[in-house]
Amino acid sequence: MTPSVYPTGTTIYYPEKCWNGYTIFQAPPHPERGVGAVLIDMNGNAVNLWKGLEGFPNKMLPGGYIMGGTGVRNFKYGFQDMFDLVQVDWDGNIVWKFDRYERIKDPRQKPRWMARQHHDYQREGNPVGYYIPGMDPLIDKGNTLILCHKNLINPQISDKLLLDDTIIEVTWEGRIVWEWICSEHFDEMGFSEEAKNTMTRYPGIIFATGDTGDWTHMNSMSAIGPNRWFDSGDERFHPDNIIWCGRQTNITAIIDRKTGKIVWQVGPYFTSTPALRNMGQIIGQHHAHMIPRGLRCTYRPWECPERPLAGSGV
Repeated sequence: MTPSVYPTGTTIYYPEKCWNGYTIFQAPPHPERGVGAVLIDMNGNAVNLWKGLEGFPNKMLPGGYIMGGTGVRNFKYGFQDMFDLVQVDWDGNIVWKFDRYERIKDPRQKPRWMARQHHDYQREGNPVGYYIPGMDPLIDKGNTLILCHKNLINPQISDKLLLDDTIIEVTWEGRIVWEWICSEHFDEMGFSEEAKNTMTRYPGIIFATGDTGDWTHMNSMSAIGPNRWFDSGDERFHPDNIIWCGRQTNITAIIDRKTGKIVWQVGPYFTSTPALRNMGQIIGQHHAHMIPRGLRCTYRPWECPERPLAGSGV
């Protein structure tokens, strides 16, 4: 018989063993509060609740600001499409908003502009979205990198409609100044003929949206930021270049910001070299990114060597 009473709140807390701070997360729907983002302290006390903020994800900025979205598109017509990307102050007032990527007309819905943001975004000043010594995200100016969706057909991949991934750069004023479309670089990704044949027939179909192919499912992207590999002369790791990972394709790659070409890649196969075979197959990775300068990878409680990437298995 399954238990009917579960412990709630903070259940284990050893202050001397923790990096003490605050945690922001998406609160589950509540009959009175609805959805929202909640900030808690180490004891589980709610410090603030931003009602109606439905971030994918939510991120804290200096000065008590938080970023997220105000709603998500009906899953009958879109998959993980956020209406917008907003920045709100401590009291929940919107101080910045972007939604003008695509004007959408869904059945029985009024037309509206949407950002179609999903999974990730980064404000200028901080490449990875968490604390970096001396690299704070800007709160009253600067550009924002946003991971978005776009529906299209690319015959190289499949004759079915694709839910493609795009990366855009948006100014503080909401102007799109750069766009990268994932499917345009299909030939650079090194798929085998067997994989291409499979993808043609079944490009990651999402049946709820009418047989749309979520062929890549990118779940993270960020600027690389300052790093020792670029300092030593490797142009592929230019701080402005962008690293991303695709869950469906098992690919982690770096985009050259100036040309848009893929200049560094791990996956989809991990057998071509001794180093890759030693690494082992990576499947469905999330949040691959460069460890910022001033931090280090610690996957054990004792010292470990630095690694160029952090993320699931990378």
